[in-house]
Amino acid sequence: MKKFIITVLGHDAVGIIARVCTYLAEKQVNILDISQTIVDGYFNMMMIVDAEKAEDVSGMSEELAKLGEEIGVMIRCQHEDIFNMMHRI
Repeated sequence: MKKFIITVLGHDAVGIIARVCTYLAEKQVNILDISQTIVDGYFNMMMIVDAEKAEDVSGMSEELAKLGEEIGVMIRCQHEDIFNMMHRI
């Protein structure tokens, strides 16, 4: 499995989940787990995805960051191993 952690943060707006999920579906990336909350107008989403069937994941982080700029949120995509190392105490 090629697991990635995707986080989305910004002001709540219509279509954030739809745009991110559409991008992932087009890339053949499967969503394994998803959690989202809205607190006082701020949108927060965390996804664990499997990119095993994706043809090319090399530009996925940059493409998601660009998508985030288009829809007014910050999107970060990290390989599971990098995420775990960064958040290790």
